[in-house]
Amino acid sequence: MKPMPNRKQACLVLFTIVCCCMPMVLSAGQEKTAPGRHHGLWNEYPAAEVERGKIQFQKTCAFCHGPDANGATGPNLMRSAVVRHDVKGDQIGPVIRNGFPDKGMPAFQLSSEQVMDIVAFLRYRLDVSDRRSAGQAGANYSAAKLLVGNAQAGKAFFDGAGKCSTCHSPTGDLKGIANKFPATELQARFLYPRGQRPTATVTDASGEEYTGQIRLLTPYDIAIVDGAGWYRSWPIHTVKVKIDDRLAAHRQLLFKFTDTEMHNIFAYLETLK
Repeated sequence: MKPMPNRKQACLVLFTIVCCCMPMVLSAGQEKTAPGRHHGLWNEYPAAEVERGKIQFQKTCAFCHGPDANGATGPNLMRSAVVRHDVKGDQIGPVIRNGFPDKGMPAFQLSSEQVMDIVAFLRYRLDVSDRRSAGQAGANYSAAKLLVGNAQAGKAFFDGAGKCSTCHSPTGDLKGIANKFPATELQARFLYPRGQRPTATVTDASGEEYTGQIRLLTPYDIAIVDGAGWYRSWPIHTVKVKIDDRLAAHRQLLFKFTDTEMHNIFAYLETLK
């Protein structure tokens, strides 16, 4: 029979095991929580940009909005129309720079890069928040719970006041759309469509033109990434800008939709099987 180790030996063995396993545990935790590229709408923001934005957000915004932007003494930014409707910093940027003094939010004089990092962090947080919220609904969350609108009224809006039929067709790009996506996802997609990102053609003082995807657009700056992958930025008052945003009509409708119209449109889309 082998002698039992004394207490000192047992503690030493336990300490050695913990030291050996801890790096693997920490590594696994980091892989699970570290932000990276996603397959959603905002996957153009790399992990490094999101991480810088998180650090900047902690310094300037977390006191009021919480470390994860879920709200503290200030509002929950995951429910903010400014954050949800932002396109490359066009709405978040002015709020950061101008603030809301009458509501107790000061203006922050940050560089364009710092603002864009915060935008990246907030869009990452929104993506995570939406995916978690969608997952909570579960299999029991049926289309019947969403189908409270009138499909015929939705069709009339689609062909009429909404002007949806000028770009979309129930026998073309929308054919069978209700079979392609679950009800919850279809509703989200028609309200917040994915894919085509706005581009801009920027003409500088010398007459040189540059075209690319918009990375930052505020009352002060514009930045694009051109076809060769170069990041280019200008003070907006020094250049001429022509924007091509094929989803602009969708974004404008978000501010015009009534609840009834949204439900009616969704009910109509659910008939396109």
